[in-house]
Amino acid sequence: MRLAVDYTAAARQGGGIGRYARELVGALLAAGPEHEWVLMVAAGGLGDRWRREQARLQSIAAAPERLSFRSLPLSDNWMARLWQRLRLPLPAETITGRVACFYSPDFVLPPLRRATPALLTVHDLSFLHYPDTFTPPLLRYLETCVPRSIARADHILADSEATRQDLIALLAVPPEKVTTLYCGVSPHFTPQVALGERDHLRTRYGIGKRPYILAVGTVQPRKNYVRLMEACAPLAASGDLELVIVGKPAWLAEPIMAAAAERDYVHLLGFTEDGDLPALYRQAELLAFPSLYEGFGLPVLEALACGTPVVASSASSVPEVVGEAGLLVSPTDTAAWTAALRQALEDTALRADLRERGLVRAAEFTWARTAARWLDVLETLIAR
Repeated sequence: MRLAVDYTAAARQGGGIGRYARELVGALLAAGPEHEWVLMVAAGGLGDRWRREQARLQSIAAAPERLSFRSLPLSDNWMARLWQRLRLPLPAETITGRVACFYSPDFVLPPLRRATPALLTVHDLSFLHYPDTFTPPLLRYLETCVPRSIARADHILADSEATRQDLIALLAVPPEKVTTLYCGVSPHFTPQVALGERDHLRTRYGIGKRPYILAVGTVQPRKNYVRLMEACAPLAASGDLELVIVGKPAWLAEPIMAAAAERDYVHLLGFTEDGDLPALYRQAELLAFPSLYEGFGLPVLEALACGTPVVASSASSVPEVVGEAGLLVSPTDTAAWTAALRQALEDTALRADLRERGLVRAAEFTWARTAARWLDVLETLIAR
């Protein structure tokens, strides 16, 4: 079959959705040579970065001769304006050619010809649960474009059962139209410590001289970082502990960054290269993941795979990922967070148990398994 993917998020975004799309598509390309893949990208301004990504994909594809690229000389913002806001009636097949299915891994679909089956991933419905954590323009865009794309999709993939149930309850999606497809974890996330990695973190990021709690995720209100800072304050009072937050500042980040600036034990590293993340996890005392709402929670899985103890939110999808391998805490209970963090830092037996449980749990999630399940969904969709 000839299949098209909107690869824009993978090419342009360094965070969670971009990584999801890169890892899933990479696993699909490596899965076998029976399909022809066309990746469509709003590549305006990417330059060498996009050329390097094309070379990487060609190198991992089982049949590189069956992989092609369609680059639009537009930014992702311009493509969204034309297709989502102005609703330009130019079907994506004008760019990709005829395909057996079009897949979008990032919430919205472009215009498609009526005969083309459409597969869509919806990662979460946080904009419906926590609208006050979005800027008004972004909220209007999501409230309009995501439900419209959901209605047009022939089938929907949800990162978790929690998101699947949200789609059914909040947007009246028929249960048979949505499938839970869990994320995987890259084999780069391993407990094996690399030579000199702690010195590398000290030199590059100025961390690691003292023990640190790690938090990973875009800096925006839903991630609940201010409450985490407050929960860490009693633990850091002696000066022997730091809180390191890895994530690009996004919408409504200013109050979070201001709160961090007031606390000398907090370090905002901003966006870091994917290659540094395993070391950041391994050298951390634990991962704190206090999010108010998540569609999956990929940093939790990555930390578990690195053997790092996890203290995480008990909200939405996160317990599905953690299972019995971490401590779960209400995201709104600051005192409970302080107590759980202290326990995970000081209880040696608990730390060892969480490490072993985490490695076992993480082994259940692989991108190869995710890709195989994706292909099963595709076969069912095409056979209708």
